[in-house]
Amino acid sequence: FSSYHTTTRLLLVPVLWAQLLCGSVWGSELTFELPDNAKQCFYEDIIVGTKCTLEFQVVTGGHYDVDCRLEDPDGTVLYKEMKKQYDSFTFTAAKNGTYKFCFSNEFSTFTHKTVYFDFQVGDDPPLFPNENRVTALTQMESACVSIHEALKSVIDYQTHFRLREAQGRSRAEDLNTRVAFWSIGEAFILLVVSISQVVLLRSFFSDKKTTTTRVGS
Repeated sequence: FSSYHTTTRLLLVPVLWAQLLCGSVWGSELTFELPDNAKQCFYEDIIVGTKCTLEFQVVTGGHYDVDCRLEDPDGTVLYKEMKKQYDSFTFTAAKNGTYKFCFSNEFSTFTHKTVYFDFQVGDDPPLFPNENRVTALTQMESACVSIHEALKSVIDYQTHFRLREAQGRSRAEDLNTRVAFWSIGEAFILLVVSISQVVLLRSFFSDKKTTTTRVGS
């Protein structure tokens, strides 16, 4: 097998946008298929001082592991893990430029993987433009903030449960296939043994033909 590298320029889609005093937050979620002996990279322009979080999980394929590597604009490795099933890494950009993170399945010779990642750039902006004011929030504003935080937690839990469901379904289907092939092989072996026993028993009780020779005087 020949290894190849696939480089993809990812145009990140904003998951939450607001023209507030603290700016905006950008992020991307993507589930993609990573073939065997393949490497896939993504790029994002980040401003210095921005807090970022990279989270990934292997959904299906092989031993559910993949190599992950994150580099800054100068090529310095910020994060590197080998054969990880899932992980999360948070960092603050030390310089302006294009950051690169790659997922590699080059150690696998025939198994492709399905990988999910969530890359968040920047902190969540306040729900209200004057949330950081000196005076306290009203009761309705406080309730809205609490509901907003709770809904974000619900979305995160739903995402993780969907990933675990997909991973469990993949393992169940793989186990079902193995059990089916094992059952077919076991039935074939049982049939061969049964026929062999019948033939062997018949040979024990079959009449042997005797030959009589008369000797003349």
